[in-house]
Amino acid sequence: MGLPNQGMPTAASALPGRSDVMPVPESHFVNGAPLEPPFPESLQTAIFGMGCFWGAERQFWETQGVYTTAVGYAGGSTPNPNYDEVCSGHTGHSEVVLVVYDPDIVNFQDLLVLFWEGHDPTQGMRQGNDMGTQYRSVIYTSGEEQLELAKASKETFEESLQGAGYSSITTEISSAPEFYYAEHYHQQYLAKIPGGYCGIGGTGVCYQKDA
Repeated sequence: MGLPNQGMPTAASALPGRSDVMPVPESHFVNGAPLEPPFPESLQTAIFGMGCFWGAERQFWETQGVYTTAVGYAGGSTPNPNYDEVCSGHTGHSEVVLVVYDPDIVNFQDLLVLFWEGHDPTQGMRQGNDMGTQYRSVIYTSGEEQLELAKASKETFEESLQGAGYSSITTEISSAPEFYYAEHYHQQYLAKIPGGYCGIGGTGVCYQKDA
């Protein structure tokens, strides 16, 4: 579960990691699409962290227009970390979901709504009972347009949250850092273990879309 509210490690203090990359399955357990690039040129990618990546990934793969998903680690300093290292709080990575989607079917704004409504983005280094740096809320974008849309959506949803009595949003929003795939058994975990643990849940506050 990690350490509650533990601070982010510096590059100098983070675990050293390794040069070997994590082997992952060739195809998505649910829809059979590839987990690794190259992806069709018409598709776009984004990375979201909403707490435990098992439940977060399911929300995205169930969304029409999403081509494939994969869970992994991003936003830290340790190269090619493993799950135990990330959970130690000494890599700086967040548990994240790589989402590859068809913008002709589902646009980035729709994915942002799913993200904001699907978890509590005000909790800092935790999500519910899951505590530690790896459970922080993040959006890692591909391209300037995604980045600006993500920042604008944060302002919109924060206003609604504060109106409902929640504190400020703590979500980290930036251009995508390197994404490291998680171990094979984490990929599409809740499809393999339907009754498995899912610790994420929304606030009940709806995202107010522009009229």
